[in-house]
Amino acid sequence: MGERHIVALGGGGFSDGDPLLDDYILGLTGKECPRVVFVPTASGDDAALIERFYAAFTERECRPSHLSLFRLPYPAIGEILSSHDVVYVGGGSTANMVAVWRIHGLDEVLRKAWERGVVLAGVSAGALCWFTSGVTDSLGPELAPWRDGLGILPGSFCPHYDAEPDRRPAYHRFVREGRLPAGYAADDGVGLHFEGSELAEVVSSREGAAAYRVEADGEAVTETRLEPRSLRPSPEGR
Repeated sequence: MGERHIVALGGGGFSDGDPLLDDYILGLTGKECPRVVFVPTASGDDAALIERFYAAFTERECRPSHLSLFRLPYPAIGEILSSHDVVYVGGGSTANMVAVWRIHGLDEVLRKAWERGVVLAGVSAGALCWFTSGVTDSLGPELAPWRDGLGILPGSFCPHYDAEPDRRPAYHRFVREGRLPAGYAADDGVGLHFEGSELAEVVSSREGAAAYRVEADGEAVTETRLEPRSLRPSPEGR
């Protein structure tokens, strides 16, 4: 059994033209040319997003492919995921994505892949899905608590913490009211790297961005800033 890694991105990565977080994910494999499979279920297998993935990852030392669940014939999911080093999940509707995954048994396949040492990663919906719960906009026009995640990671998660002004107050409210358990939030450009189920490191491709631990404290909420390690190259001469 290999080391178990999950990287949850609050926003960023190839879909936003941000290569630093993607390079970090690839580096966790320890391989010179890792095999990366993109899972775009949350976007309904959006063709433009798939093209953007290939445009970004064919520029790297890796072997990219993607897994479609909206076009026949359906693939041998277990064989595909077991033969890759990274599973990279895109953004979109978290609730719809996980529902489709469960129909195809992908939820259990992903857990087994993680147990074997396949690096699981994703952005927005592709980050929230690994937790038990979190803040989502995939249930209607308003942000809502969602408690149907895969539960590989404990607690809740909120992406886009600094990019969407309603995210922070909604997450605080849901945790304070007990509608979500304590958890983590991440600004765009920030990744939370978990080894097993423990947070090992926070990294960032954006200056000033961070992650946060959000917990209920009686009738209030405490938010603890988690300073990231910058992935940006150091200026010359320093």
